[in-house]
Amino acid sequence: MPSVSVALCTRNGAPYVRSQLDSMLAQSVAQHEWIVSDDDSRDATIEVVSGVADAAGQPVRILRNDPPLGVTANFEQALAATTGELIALSDQDDVWHPEKLARMVAEFEARPGLLLLASDARLVDGEGEPTGELLLDTLYVSAGERARIHDGDAWGVQLRRNVLTGATMLLRRELLELARPFPASWVHDEWLATIAAATGEVDVLEEPLIDYRQHGGNQIGAESLGWAGRMRRLREPRDARNARLLARAEALAERLPELPGIAPDRVAAAADKLAHERVRSALPEARWRRVGPVLREWRTGRYGRFGLGAQDILRDLVQPVG
Repeated sequence: MPSVSVALCTRNGAPYVRSQLDSMLAQSVAQHEWIVSDDDSRDATIEVVSGVADAAGQPVRILRNDPPLGVTANFEQALAATTGELIALSDQDDVWHPEKLARMVAEFEARPGLLLLASDARLVDGEGEPTGELLLDTLYVSAGERARIHDGDAWGVQLRRNVLTGATMLLRRELLELARPFPASWVHDEWLATIAAATGEVDVLEEPLIDYRQHGGNQIGAESLGWAGRMRRLREPRDARNARLLARAEALAERLPELPGIAPDRVAAAADKLAHERVRSALPEARWRRVGPVLREWRTGRYGRFGLGAQDILRDLVQPVG
């Protein structure tokens, strides 16, 4: 069986981290090591981690950041310190189901080309009680998107939007070597999933293998948006979001040509996505003046290929400038 490292990031996680560690110890697959990267916790997080690991005889290495690095850089640091053949990402406030690692490791053993595997998750509240929702449903991952991933087209899905969540991921070490360094404009799990989809095989298990805790203090969480939430987003200024999307497209278009064996059509797709985000970022402030550029961009088909189609068209037409 391949060795499995866990990359766990913490920040003031004392109320929840013991439950996560206990669920890791309860796995039928032993973990080669825990790498815990702590982002300047001011509570008892480190003491809890050390105590649980010592009591269980679990190898652990704790990295301390002062000042804090932020989510993406913190996870990159934790991942870089691992030595296992497979690496599981872990948040501090979730709970793994007992069969999580066994179920996922078996997929990697059976599929040599698999670079990254994610799963569904059961959403729970701060007390660990199920909310009745599953993560993939909350993220509106459609049956079509799931089928495309299963059929080997995770790249096409990732070009439109990220649908995979880091807390559910297990990845092969080779992916980490391709993905580092992580661009500051990307969230770590989105970048890993996109590079994996560009260079190898990605899949998702449509079964909940963790409890994904939503308690209001999550640095990154899952939010189910109804119509009211979607209308609220249409009223939000567009500047920051479009600047972020452009920076991400620039980073991807710059990195892909550097990857060994990357298919030329994927390099071309990243360049085309960058052109799309440049058009969107350059739209004028006056809404009536956006109609022509948006219509021309719609005719290229890039709104559907690189975004959410009509939803993004509406955003570009009506969102105010900050």
